[in-house]
Amino acid sequence: MAASCHDVDPVPGKPTETGTSLLETATGAIQGFAPVNQIHQHLCAFHFFGDDMTRQVEAHHFCAHLNEDVRQCLIFDGPDAGARLIGVEYIVSEELFLTLPDDEKPLWHTHEFEVKGGVLFMPGVPGVVERRDLETVAKTYGKTIHFWQVDRGDALPLGLPQIMMALTREGQLRQDLAECKLAPAGPLLAIGISSFFSVGMLSSDALHIRAGVEKKFGVSFQKERENRAYMTGPAHGIHPLANAAGKGLKTSIREVDLPDPTTRARVFT
Repeated sequence: MAASCHDVDPVPGKPTETGTSLLETATGAIQGFAPVNQIHQHLCAFHFFGDDMTRQVEAHHFCAHLNEDVRQCLIFDGPDAGARLIGVEYIVSEELFLTLPDDEKPLWHTHEFEVKGGVLFMPGVPGVVERRDLETVAKTYGKTIHFWQVDRGDALPLGLPQIMMALTREGQLRQDLAECKLAPAGPLLAIGISSFFSVGMLSSDALHIRAGVEKKFGVSFQKERENRAYMTGPAHGIHPLANAAGKGLKTSIREVDLPDPTTRARVFT
């Protein structure tokens, strides 16, 4: 299987012991995993941090339908068994998105360009089958939160959860990411560009050369772009408040006073 493009420090901790593996085998045979077993689909795409388009991540979505209008996806940094769980995404139909409050809509992104641009794909799925489902995905909206900032090499999920966004037009995808030529976290963060629409430049001598995403998964973004030209996005067009309304979004935290629990009505005594 293909590994993630990102250079991430090894997860700290001791190797899994034999006793733990045996216990997992036993519980795995006894218990049910119905929510996880509903996963039916693997999508690969690219996300960027809501406040910095230069910080882009290869994201592998493992998704399940809750119903025809709602999907929920676990996001990993790669497709292998040892991949890190870095976030979640909820995908809804245009009809449901339009019912959301206006102050909620900017947290959601569109999928039209990702699909029509060929950069969202299903690894290993024949194109004719893939396109059948992506015709629907192109019309949807997604809300994505990442907990693990693998692009900067974090060995554990550090910091606040971050709102992520998706590509919306040509030229936004960092070519070094598409080709898996990534710089170490230090030089990338040192660029210091946080504008939503800015694009960072990396020196060629700082790049780690690996097989490109297209080569790893046997796909061609350009070919799929041509194959998907007939597809359409949301029936009502892209909502102006979606995609952060064209602005930057960053998660923050603030201290608040906790209410005194003794002043609240008690249901049980």
